[in-house]
Amino acid sequence: MSSDRKRRLDIDGAGSGSKKHSGEGGDPRLGEMPGATRMNPHSGLPFSPRYFELFRKRVQLPVWEYQEKFLDLLNRHQSICLVGETGSGKTTQIPQWCMDFSKRMGKKKVACTQPRRVAAMSVSQRVAEELDVSLGQEVGYSIRFEDCSGPRTLLKYMTDGMLLREAMSDPMLENYQVILLDEAHERTLATDILMGVLKTVVTHRKDLKLVIMSATLDAGKFQAYFDNAPLMNVPGRTHPVEIFYTPEPERDYLEAAIRTVVQIHMCEETEGDILLFLTGQEEIEEACKRLKREVDNLGPEVGDMKCIPLYSTLPPQPAAAHLRAGARQEEQRRHRQEDCGIDEHSRDLADHRRRGVRD
Repeated sequence: MSSDRKRRLDIDGAGSGSKKHSGEGGDPRLGEMPGATRMNPHSGLPFSPRYFELFRKRVQLPVWEYQEKFLDLLNRHQSICLVGETGSGKTTQIPQWCMDFSKRMGKKKVACTQPRRVAAMSVSQRVAEELDVSLGQEVGYSIRFEDCSGPRTLLKYMTDGMLLREAMSDPMLENYQVILLDEAHERTLATDILMGVLKTVVTHRKDLKLVIMSATLDAGKFQAYFDNAPLMNVPGRTHPVEIFYTPEPERDYLEAAIRTVVQIHMCEETEGDILLFLTGQEEIEEACKRLKREVDNLGPEVGDMKCIPLYSTLPPQPAAAHLRAGARQEEQRRHRQEDCGIDEHSRDLADHRRRGVRD
């Protein structure tokens, strides 16, 4: 993978190859089946065209070619530390592999924790689409005040606080075959407590598998804490990144970010949305108001811009609606997501070609 290119930006002016697979969409399991018998093992229904469309994208993820290595480690070790860059696909793909592993071992579930509820909701929706099942059936999520799962759920995404709450009523977490702690580097209070709880649980439950995942992790300390657990590195990211620096520090970074977004909106003809990270809810709402005012003052010839705020304290229903709105492609309209405290993997970055200033 080529190194990131670094450039200077005057804001005042106007990987690794994936393995080839047989069969439609590249799934070797599908290549072995006649076209009429390509049935979804989870729902018992034929795979939809959407499944094959997503599968072609899945096999291009950097993490895909590490499937055999990961499953081998999972079979031979009780705890695993995994480091993979943002965009490598670890959050969506590895829990699915763990779900297949759990089904072979018995009827217990797989839990994947996320530091924030927006991440749990959006990632579970994506994985349900990739498996061609309905959200809340085989794949679900659990956040505070909302449980979108059922008796058929095999893979559950949840906030770390929800798993900690389950551990209070079921100290051995008997319902789970594999537990994944994602974004461990964020070191939230609930995640840190869970690590201590799970270290004790794995000594009493030899059948339980534990996977610690992160984009940036002090691997040595985590390996030592979990009794020299093996480390797996997944290099590469899905989207190439160019880094642009401002020539000088900005006195007002919010104003600089807004000018940059307007400049990109006016001058960049490449399709795609803009993702801007800010420091808090107040700044996000202020940026949305100012950007709308700026674009309205420029007139209709510069094109329409829809600003979509997104932050961790946004109520679940508006957050879900904003995520769906950000994913839709509307003709002659550019979207902007204003993000704060949301995990990068929780946003589908396939349509984000440029980013504003990240503070």
